[in-house]
Amino acid sequence: MTLINKSVLMMCIICACFNNAFAREDDELQQLQTKLTNQWTLVKSDRLRQIKTYARLEDGKHYRSFRATVVMKDTKPETLVHFLLDFDSYHKWYWQVAESKLLKKVSPTEYYVYLVHNAPAGLPDRDVILHATVELQTASKNYLTLKVQADPNYLPLRPPLVRMVAEDLSFKFTPLDSGDIYIECEGYVDPGGNVPSWAANLVQHNAPYSVSLGSLRMVKKEEYIQAKAPLPFPVFGYNEYVSKLQRGQLN
Repeated sequence: MTLINKSVLMMCIICACFNNAFAREDDELQQLQTKLTNQWTLVKSDRLRQIKTYARLEDGKHYRSFRATVVMKDTKPETLVHFLLDFDSYHKWYWQVAESKLLKKVSPTEYYVYLVHNAPAGLPDRDVILHATVELQTASKNYLTLKVQADPNYLPLRPPLVRMVAEDLSFKFTPLDSGDIYIECEGYVDPGGNVPSWAANLVQHNAPYSVSLGSLRMVKKEEYIQAKAPLPFPVFGYNEYVSKLQRGQLN
């Protein structure tokens, strides 16, 4: 067999493997779609990293909602907050983000953030303005909540980017007595414009797990672990929370 024929054969094998991989992914998405109801259905379970993702169909929504849970091992709440409030670095870990920046800090617990998302091949990229609010720990709840909601009209449109209709998320961060942090996230994304079902399903299928992996990687960075900047609001680990609760220092 000549060198050219060998090269052609190799290209055919690569293309076949590539197409088969896409076909398997599409089949998995189609099978999942047929199983979805208004109850959470498990999509992926990573026992090693303690990540689970779920999906469901809700009445009145074009796309499926998602849920993810993850355990951050040996992570201090202070480290988590330094990481979450570094909005200008979201392009380093969040799902397909090409640009990220803080637009406005309204208060220590309220922010407006701008993101540009890379879209699947053949589709225009998306941008979104996120209104983020933080709910602090209290005497009746030891967890911190971060709620994010898209505000499409906050800035003028930036063609050819398509403005996202929704990227609405709710994160619940609960410190555990083990020194870990248990995270629960629920969300819904509407990319706006015309999006084929395969592209929407692909993002909804992969993004929650990818974001969970990215967050686990980022909280291990020294820049957040060793950060000296004061936090804009108080945050407590499990033992410190219990101690302050017993002394009546929490509202």
